[in-house]
Formats: sequence, structure tokens, C-alpha cells
Amino acid sequence: MYIINPEEERREILKRYRNLLNAWGKAGEQKNKRMVRKAFNLAVTAHKDMRRKSGEPYIYHPLEVARIVTGEIGLGEISIVCALLHDVVEDTDHTLTDIERVFGQEIARIIDGLTKITGIFDSKTDALTYSAQAETFKKMLLTLSDDVRVILIKIADRLHNMRTL
Repeated sequence: MYIINPEEERREILKRYRNLLNAWGKAGEQKNKRMVRKAFNLAVTAHKDMRRKSGEPYIYHPLEVARIVTGEIGLGEISIVCALLHDVVEDTDHTLTDIERVFGQEIARIIDGLTKITGIFDSKTDALTYSAQAETFKKMLLTLSDDVRVILIKIADRLHNMRTL
């Protein structure tokens, strides 16, 4: 059972955010921390009342996905922002239009791809017929051809889910 202490959770969220920034800092790329901070603030607000099955604040998940994206895969600012926001459209009242208005078309396009690919990754492959499997693979390849970051962020998402089973 997870015991809720709001002040401790707030400190832990900030600690995980700093860990993300540290992982990103090692990449040596020119940083625009303002956009990452804006995405962090939106994700924290959007997921504020959500919890994982473990009882932990939901925001831990997008923070860890973003850390994997930059620290383990080596992607940059746009991917970090998308990782932080990857569940916002799916799980909250925020829309893709909201994301595009605040973060621009490129980020909205990647978030849209992540939302669409969720159905591909979540289907039970062993229960599908060969033609359905082929269709699933085709959709995945089309998404990949649009922007490889969609697949890489989704892999980071699944990796974090596996690590927290």
C-alpha cells in the first residue's frame, strides 16, 4: 500500500524532474528548458489526481518515460516534451488542439501518432489472424515512416511499464 504524503510526493516529483534534466544535460545539445518545463507543468497539472495501480502519482510514469527517452535512447527536446505529454490527450480532458496551440504542430503530430499507435501495441497479437497481424504491422510501419520518434517513445513507455510490473 502506498501512503500518501503530499509534501513528500511533491519533493519526489521535483527530484525526478531534476533527474530528467540531468539525463538530458549529458547529451550536450543546446537546451530549451522553457518548453520542457512547460510540458512538465502541463503533465503535472493534467495528471494531478491520477494514480498508478501501485498507488504512486501517475506523473512518475511520464517523467520516467522522458528520462528513458533522453538518457537511455539519446533523443532530444521534442521527444522529451512528447514523452512528458504522451498520455495527456488519451487520459485527460486536454485535446490534440490544446497541445498544438501550446507546443506547436510537430509535437501535436507526434502525440497524435502515439495515441494512434497505442491501439496497435495494445492488441493481442497471438489472438489475431494472419491478415489482422499484417494490418497491424502495416500500421506500425506507416507510423514509423511518419516519425521514428513515435516508435521510440512508445518503446520507452512500454519499457517503463515492464520495469514497474
